[in-house]
Amino acid sequence: MIRNVSGRWRIWIFCGVIVAAVMWVFAISAGRVLVVDAPQKSDVIVVLAGETDVRPQRGLQLLGQGYGRSLLIDVPAAAKIFEFTEIQLASNYFRTLPEAVSVRICPIAGRSTRDEVRDVEGCLTEKEKRVLIVTSDYHTRRALSIFRNELRGRSFSVAAAYDGTEFGTDWWRHREWAKTCVDEWLKLVWWNTVDRWDGAFFKHYQEQNSGLL
Repeated sequence: MIRNVSGRWRIWIFCGVIVAAVMWVFAISAGRVLVVDAPQKSDVIVVLAGETDVRPQRGLQLLGQGYGRSLLIDVPAAAKIFEFTEIQLASNYFRTLPEAVSVRICPIAGRSTRDEVRDVEGCLTEKEKRVLIVTSDYHTRRALSIFRNELRGRSFSVAAAYDGTEFGTDWWRHREWAKTCVDEWLKLVWWNTVDRWDGAFFKHYQEQNSGLL
């Protein structure tokens, strides 16, 4: 009897060590897993909304390096700073740049990345089949997955815009980095377990019941 109890404890301890090791490995690599920085030559570079400094600058840098023929800047349509809309401010700024002829603005009404995809689709031309997405480093994996899932018929790559005040892959070093890492992982898990499939489910449901309408 004593031997059986001792054997069970060894098994539980062994399982506990394995679980702790897996959790430790995941925690160490959690920040790096979020980041995908693999830009490819494309027809257009799309800078996602949500940040107005490092993302646009990264987009302009990639445009100058020949990664795209034009630059599409997503700007929230309803957002205002004092009496100016963000679209007005963005237009005035990009108009002053040497690259102005290659830059255009896409008004964004949606508040989520998934909604933003639909707005971007309306701003892309028929010839723009290869799309390079530019967004914050921690957002790259989820953004690339959403665009590939929601917008078929085009190919996508992604480039990371790094901002050390907001995120770092060694997320445990700063409180802000940790908050960003946890928040993005929650969104990534929700996307892969819920949002990614609900559109397909409703489309299948409509197809199956179209004859009943």
